[in-house]
This record gives sequence, C-alpha cells and structure tokens, in this order.
Amino acid sequence: MSHHVQLGSVLLGVLALVLIAPLADGYAYENLPAVAMDYKVHIDAGKEDCYFQYVNPGATFYVSFQVLRGGDGKAGFAVRNPEGVIVYPYQWRTNADYQDQSQNGGYYSVCIDNQFSRFAAKLVSLYITVIRYDQWQKYTQELEELNLSVENFTNTITNVEKNINEMLVTQYWSRNREARDLNLLLDNNSYVQTWSIAQVLVITLTTMVQVYFVRKLFDVKPSGHSKTRI
Repeated sequence: MSHHVQLGSVLLGVLALVLIAPLADGYAYENLPAVAMDYKVHIDAGKEDCYFQYVNPGATFYVSFQVLRGGDGKAGFAVRNPEGVIVYPYQWRTNADYQDQSQNGGYYSVCIDNQFSRFAAKLVSLYITVIRYDQWQKYTQELEELNLSVENFTNTITNVEKNINEMLVTQYWSRNREARDLNLLLDNNSYVQTWSIAQVLVITLTTMVQVYFVRKLFDVKPSGHSKTRI
C-alpha cells in the first residue's frame, strides 16, 4: 500500500512540475521538462516585432502563429535558429507553424512582420512550446527505490507528455479559429451597421431635398402689378 502511495506522490509531482512553473527562484522556465506559452500580440502597421525563446540542447522547439484580426488577415512569419540562420523564411500567410529539435541549444528568434500593411494593425496569436523528453530520466532513481518497472513507467510518462502536448496544440488552434470567427463576425456586424446608418442618412437627406424642391414648385409669389377688385 505504501508503494502505491509513494508512486502516486511521484506521479503527481512529475505532472505538477510539467504544468506549473516553480516560483522559488523566479520563473525558472529553462529548467522545466516542458513549457507552453500562449500570447496575443498587437503588431502596428508597417512594423516588425521579434520574440526570443531559449531552448535547451536536445529539446524540441515548436512555434505557431495565427492572425486573429486586422487588414487582410495575413502577416509575415519567420524563425531563426540560435546560429542566426533563417530556418523558416518569411511568408505572408494567415497562419503557420514550425518545429525543430535543437542540437546545441540557444535562443530562437520568432519574428512577425507587418511592414506590407501600411495602415492596418494586426492582432496575432503566438503559441510556443519547448519540450525536453530526456528530463524524464531524472525520475528513474526514485522509481527504482520502489522496485517498479522504470522503463515501462518512463515510456508511459513520455507518451502522456506527448499526448498532452498534442491536445494543447489542438486546443490552441481551436481557440484561434473561434477567436478569428468571432472577430470576423464583429467586423461584419460593424460594417453592416455603419453602411446601414449611412444609407438611412442619405435616404433621409434625399427625401428632405425632394420635399423642399416640390414645395418650391408650388410656392407662387403674388405679383406687385396685380389689383384687387371689389
């Protein structure tokens, strides 16, 4: 019974370490086996913003972006590896993603370009994950003390982590599609309301002008040479 309790404690500790960042020494994201971050960034018209993410050696780096609203709904997207090489060249798209396994580690650069849009700002959703599958091996020593099958347990935890990451990516795309559809609906609603009000004003003004000129046609002024007969 004590073995099962200790195993449950270890499993809960592993999952908590994956999902919750420790706050003892600040946000020590670099020491976690897995990190997932979701941002909503505002890119001004004619501007380019770059973001940097540290990736440990041997870790798997994944990034995706999607334009939620603004202009034509597209933006430029590029990724540079720690050596400064553009591994994902600029493309003007609605959404894109990139995945790579870093050998030496370092800071990846993720750039969102809105320079082709001179007037419209963009709201962009940015999703980044860094996963270190080799970090699961650090928990094998605790499991060996419980006389358990370390290999099977480690494989199970690794599969759970992969499935969790796939679910997070799927949820990310679902949320972005919902947000994009909502923004499109709100923009269309604003467009229809604006033009409806404009058409009502034009029709009202046209009607008033027509009434004015029709009344002018029947407005007969008395002549000064006319005499009143008794």
